[in-house]
Amino acid sequence: MKCLVTGVAGFIGSHLAERLLEEGYEVVGVDSFTDFYPRWIKESNLQAFLAHPRFQFQEADLNQVDLDSLLAGVEVIFHLAAQAGVRTSWGKNFADYIKNNIQATQKLLEATKNKPLQKFIFASSSSVYGLSSSFPMVETSAVLPISPYGVTKLASEQLCFLYFKNYGLPTISLRFFTVYGPRQRPDMAFHKFFLSLLKDETITIYGDGHQTRDFTFVADIVEANLLALKRGREGETYNIGGGHQKELAQVIPLMEEIAGRRARLQWFEPQKGDVPHTLASIDKASVDLSYNPQTDLKEGLRQEWNWIKKLYG
Repeated sequence: MKCLVTGVAGFIGSHLAERLLEEGYEVVGVDSFTDFYPRWIKESNLQAFLAHPRFQFQEADLNQVDLDSLLAGVEVIFHLAAQAGVRTSWGKNFADYIKNNIQATQKLLEATKNKPLQKFIFASSSSVYGLSSSFPMVETSAVLPISPYGVTKLASEQLCFLYFKNYGLPTISLRFFTVYGPRQRPDMAFHKFFLSLLKDETITIYGDGHQTRDFTFVADIVEANLLALKRGREGETYNIGGGHQKELAQVIPLMEEIAGRRARLQWFEPQKGDVPHTLASIDKASVDLSYNPQTDLKEGLRQEWNWIKKLYG
């Protein structure tokens, strides 16, 4: 089976492509290397499988590439390419989020609407919930994003659903909850915290430390994508959480223990668009997909710390 992975050089995309190759799939990967973070980090993500005989890589923008050529023979699409980041999605930057999230998704859906795809799996985000009034968050909870990034993810979900309803495109949306692990983007908290520990620099924390997140290890996210391919119901949306809801203040001591270093903390006001709490109900994914996250938070953090040390030498 031939799969397309968009955003293949990114955090989750590179792990997914690597796993697909291990499982025997043929993989076409595309990435535009946006300047959201340094290119060399994305290039290092690809090194483990770039020369694999069943892997083809194309550096391209989904808004500009010849999609018919890119999609030749493709039976499954994992659409992970996106302009990431809640805090950077405000103001003039929003144009990039419209282009790389909404427009790119629409063009990909339009190009595949009459093709015999087995699955089109879209990477969404818990950011679509915003200030949820119900916990844990279930797929039927109100979706009221409070960041421009969350708005673009919700819009892309809706595009996937309307192409399912109108064209029968077998789309599935997966709402990821705070993904961490090796290859994590440098704008994300654990990457920044571990790098600060490595360099003995001050860790910046926005908020009072009592904000909570449902942390999900990247290998569990990858497993959820494969389960969605094999068992997911077309037109459905699934929460993909890790079952590790922790206060940020509870995670810092774990990171200190793993790194063997004391953190120096500096506190600031919460950032616009940040939600105080997230917690996924994964009952639907458990029933439909047999999804069951496996990775202990401390072990996942240990793997990320080892990767940080290797990445930065």
